[in-house]
Amino acid sequence: MPTTNAAIRIQGVTKTFGSKTAVSKLDLEVPTGSVCGFLGPNGAGKTTTIRMVMSIFGPDSGSIEVLGRKSAIESKDRIGYLPEERGVYRKMRVGDFIRYMATLKGVESQGLTEKIDAWLERLELPGVRKKKCEELSKGMQQKVQYLAAVIHEPELIILDEPFSGLDPVNVRLIRGLIDELRREGKTIIFSTHVLASAEALCDRIFMINKGQKVLDGSIGAIREKFNPRTIIVEPLESANGVFDRVESTPGVHSATHAGDDGWIEAHVNDGADPQAVMQSLMGIAPMRRVELRRASLEDIFIAMVDPEDASEDSLRAALSAGGGAPAPHKEAATHA
Repeated sequence: MPTTNAAIRIQGVTKTFGSKTAVSKLDLEVPTGSVCGFLGPNGAGKTTTIRMVMSIFGPDSGSIEVLGRKSAIESKDRIGYLPEERGVYRKMRVGDFIRYMATLKGVESQGLTEKIDAWLERLELPGVRKKKCEELSKGMQQKVQYLAAVIHEPELIILDEPFSGLDPVNVRLIRGLIDELRREGKTIIFSTHVLASAEALCDRIFMINKGQKVLDGSIGAIREKFNPRTIIVEPLESANGVFDRVESTPGVHSATHAGDDGWIEAHVNDGADPQAVMQSLMGIAPMRRVELRRASLEDIFIAMVDPEDASEDSLRAALSAGGGAPAPHKEAATHA
């Protein structure tokens, strides 16, 4: 049922380019004040969807509402957008470029220079205001373009691959700035292949594959759905010495050595209670750690879009998750 406080509402949207269907019968709501990670493999339809939200082009069928209006054009000054295609006016000076972009969004000129300088400091770009954009590295230009997307303090911020091309230090910096915007109550939707960033920042995850929605929900609910039913067992003694006892514990259908770290992964039967199995494992030997492994976004992503590379646990979870789950291949069918 539609909610009344959706910043973005997509209903039954389809978009084709010639014979290719980029997006098919797509439904999505992004609640106001949420941070929604938009995930999917290359060519899944993420950028097409974002461009339709931004009214760069329209859908063939269906409807899109943005901030309560029928299109983003009607709310353009309340939206910040970082497109996938990076680009600044290379011959312009950084300060002039930011000032121009801010003016387009209705920002008053009084105090704008000081505001730009303060933002450049936050982005670890001190002293670049008078430099030409072409004098900056690609990563620095990307941070300038991020600033252009948020300088007018928008209510809704849409970032298409904001971490692409950034080194780990600057990925952390932009993550921190996005987190600040989240705490201010902004609505943020961003597409990314940096799954660790999505996992750290997002309230919700929306995943698309081959133009169709395959996941949509809160991080907690999705992790619960994809519970891998794997228990990490780290004994105080050698893992080799307790491996047989782990594998023969009631409720464990198999066990695997987990690299050179001295721990074991115990895979729990579908009908068994993981908590009860953990209690049994605690009794077989002195333990440094016994914990239920939480599904990562990487596990979930692979299970949904590339089941042949998925682990047995994540694949079984995907197959039992219901609508939109991937069809099992021949080997996976024996585990379903």
